[in-house]
Amino acid sequence: MRYLPLTDADRAEMLGAVGVGSIDDLFADVPADKRLTGLPALPLHQSEIAVERKLAALAARNVPAGSVPFFVGAGAYRHHVPATVDHLIQRSEFLTSYTPYQPEVSQGTLQVLFEFQSQVSRLTAMEVANASMYDGSTGAAEAVAMAHRITRRNKAVVSGGVHPHYRGVMRTVSRMAEDRIDTLDPDPTGTEDLLARIDGETSCVVVQSPSFYGHLIDLKPIAEKAHAVGALLIAVFTEVVSLGAVEPPGTQGADIVVGEGQSLGNPLTFGGPYVGLFATREKFIRQMPGRLCGETVDADGKRGFVLTLSTREQHIRRDKATSNICTNSGLCALAFTIHMTLLGETGLTRLARLNHANAVKLADALKAVPGVTVLNDTFFNEFTVRLPANAAEVVEKLARKGVLGGVPASRLEPKRTDLDDLLVVASTEVNTDEDRAAFVTALKEVL
Repeated sequence: MRYLPLTDADRAEMLGAVGVGSIDDLFADVPADKRLTGLPALPLHQSEIAVERKLAALAARNVPAGSVPFFVGAGAYRHHVPATVDHLIQRSEFLTSYTPYQPEVSQGTLQVLFEFQSQVSRLTAMEVANASMYDGSTGAAEAVAMAHRITRRNKAVVSGGVHPHYRGVMRTVSRMAEDRIDTLDPDPTGTEDLLARIDGETSCVVVQSPSFYGHLIDLKPIAEKAHAVGALLIAVFTEVVSLGAVEPPGTQGADIVVGEGQSLGNPLTFGGPYVGLFATREKFIRQMPGRLCGETVDADGKRGFVLTLSTREQHIRRDKATSNICTNSGLCALAFTIHMTLLGETGLTRLARLNHANAVKLADALKAVPGVTVLNDTFFNEFTVRLPANAAEVVEKLARKGVLGGVPASRLEPKRTDLDDLLVVASTEVNTDEDRAAFVTALKEVL
């Protein structure tokens, strides 16, 4: 019994110690309709080689992102990650490190995090950044909670252009804290009147640019209105490469900037793990969640690094912590920093231009398909098209033709039937002229 060492008596003793009658009782908090009622349709007993064959056959039903023309985005993007990144992050010094409690034996980890923070600050044009969050969505929820602490208000106004998953996480966290979320309707045209929703009770305004639907948003008038009533502006992004081309949120008046860093150094990996970026103004540093690495000198006057600020419950009393979900994504942050270092400012700018140019080519090509309308006047590397058919059905048909053609808006907004014909399409530096031609040809055939 190498893999099942516990006896029935052992299990009964443990269940009695925690005060439940059965193992199923341990899952009482999981809704009944989300639990399996029986065993999955798999053989009960197979040899190891038979199990490998079965799992390989199941895996073969997937269409890998790199195997076909790929235009899926909506918060997770396929970019070229240099081989150097994967090579360096596998060094044992990085793989075995965790929380750098002892600076004298953690200088490498601390310096990496310090450089990461410096890069995020430069990218966002903010004064201070933390050592990363789990991902962009939890970072956005943390930003809202931080704004409530600063303003002593509890109402967040959330743009309809914010990614639906981010809005969902914000709602979940706010509900547990009994805070208010005022969310505008989905904004596929980029014409919502956000300013009219900002009032004297508003704690913060949450805006994504480029938006979920791809629109570039001018944050300056939103920041002015928010600041006039004592509220903060939280700027969100899901595509960090856009900061190589567009004006950074910090120079547009944002008070807190959060987003997803997956595009640099981190492949898609079926949706995670990713790395959340979080930056703010120096005057708000004491309310920023997570940990902060700082530069100092040691007893001999040599440059060194330490944990300067740790506001999570692991480090301090729970009732004094700003958060208990803000551990940093260390390995993903390392991959981000290595990729960003390889690019440099010139390389990032060139990468951003390639992304935008490829997206423009794709938009022009799709406009020529009868019945297809591009909804965006402005975009970076992602935009929304209206199809003369159900977008979810079109995507399935495109996949059968060997093209992954985007994300139907209805997949992330299932309750909004008015979005059924909308398709969110992304094009990065990995797409070729042949990929775009294949997409257009397949779309014409499907339609």
